[in-house]
Amino acid sequence: MYTYTKRKNNFIRVPSTLEPILNALQEQGIAPVLVGGCVRDFYLDKPIKDYDIELFGCSDEAVIEKTLSRFGEIKFVGKSFGVYKLHVDSDEFDFALPRREEKTGVGYTGFEVTCDASMDFITASLRRDFTMNAMGFDYTTQTFLDPHNGLEDLKKGTLRHIKDETFVEDPLRVYRAIQFCARFDLTLHEATFSLCQSIVNSGELEALSNNRIFEEFKKLLLKSKKPSRGFELLKDLNILPYFPELEALVGCEQEPEYHPEGDVWVHTLMCLDEMVKIQTTDESEKLLLMLAILCHDLGKPMTTEIINGKITSYKHEKEGVAPTLSFLERLTNDKKLIKAIVPLVEYHLAPFQLFLQQSSLKAVKRLASKVNIELLCKVALADCKGRTLPDSSKCDKAIAWLLETAQELNVKNEAEKPLVLGRDLLQLGMQPSQMFSEILEFAYELQLDNPNNDKEQILKAIKKHYL
Repeated sequence: MYTYTKRKNNFIRVPSTLEPILNALQEQGIAPVLVGGCVRDFYLDKPIKDYDIELFGCSDEAVIEKTLSRFGEIKFVGKSFGVYKLHVDSDEFDFALPRREEKTGVGYTGFEVTCDASMDFITASLRRDFTMNAMGFDYTTQTFLDPHNGLEDLKKGTLRHIKDETFVEDPLRVYRAIQFCARFDLTLHEATFSLCQSIVNSGELEALSNNRIFEEFKKLLLKSKKPSRGFELLKDLNILPYFPELEALVGCEQEPEYHPEGDVWVHTLMCLDEMVKIQTTDESEKLLLMLAILCHDLGKPMTTEIINGKITSYKHEKEGVAPTLSFLERLTNDKKLIKAIVPLVEYHLAPFQLFLQQSSLKAVKRLASKVNIELLCKVALADCKGRTLPDSSKCDKAIAWLLETAQELNVKNEAEKPLVLGRDLLQLGMQPSQMFSEILEFAYELQLDNPNNDKEQILKAIKKHYL
């Protein structure tokens, strides 16, 4: 659990680029209050990345716009919401007027929003989701505001909603609860758990857009030390039926000799937690790897059977491509991301297969032509360590062998470049046709099969077979 920090004072230091903006707002009679995540993260002793400021005491939006525009470019997030995004150099700050929200329809967007500058902080905080997100810091008086005892909830490690009537109006809060519990190692308050269940049972989750759901999935996967906590909540709240590919993992048995930890669901959650420990270069790569390890065994439910008293899942990695596509295409429209994940699923067993067989160099080259070996090794390592085997040293040994071999062949991050290209076929007098792809594949296979084959030898073979 994240450590609750009892501060000697409640003073939150703001970035040097934000301080003059807050002072300028005060000069106009506007009371800026830091709200939400920046206050929560201050007390969790976490780095503050996002600063949200609520502005009280000013009904003239023109004054706000004029003041903010002195410092940088303003972008509106729907004028009816009264939210201004201000870009100052490389920083971005969100300023918002206090507002009321009235439920007018289903889903995340089914609200009528009314800004009200005369509203006090306590009233404004009632629209927020959880007590830990309803804390504030009054910049003018340097006063910590906590009308719903959010700090005490953080101290107890509890995620608690604020108001029944407003909480159930927004079904996205169920997914927010899940990712917050995983990110901050919190336990969902009993009453909040019941409210989340009632939202699930009402069918309101169906009104949420895939993009909104995916944003919460991304926070769960990218910001949690133990994303397994969030996926257990997905199961406990009976949300898995919305993701049948994941639901099918629950109760899918595995051979105890190789998977003493339990079924495929348990193994997948352990793999997620292992992947968090594996170093990645950036956030986009981490998301790619986290989704790949989440999907890596989706083929097991359809391939698992008992043969000679042993539980097997023969070819589950190949059969896992279809459910991976089905799951990801409902979750995101990012075709480039999906395309990068599929080969990681399809070949996730290859590193250990090649190692055990002490495969030839051309087999490693051939694998590199199908998938990024360095990324594949990270998926395979998380897969190998995501179980309760007494000795996991073989995991590191196999991965180290493949990475070293791929490095020596210069194919760790990209395939060996083909010697023969389409223009070479044109120079042979061939006319562009559907055969081109077959011929180029033939040429590349010759190149991989024998490193002594140079371009001229391959072109001679093409002439012999196709001319």
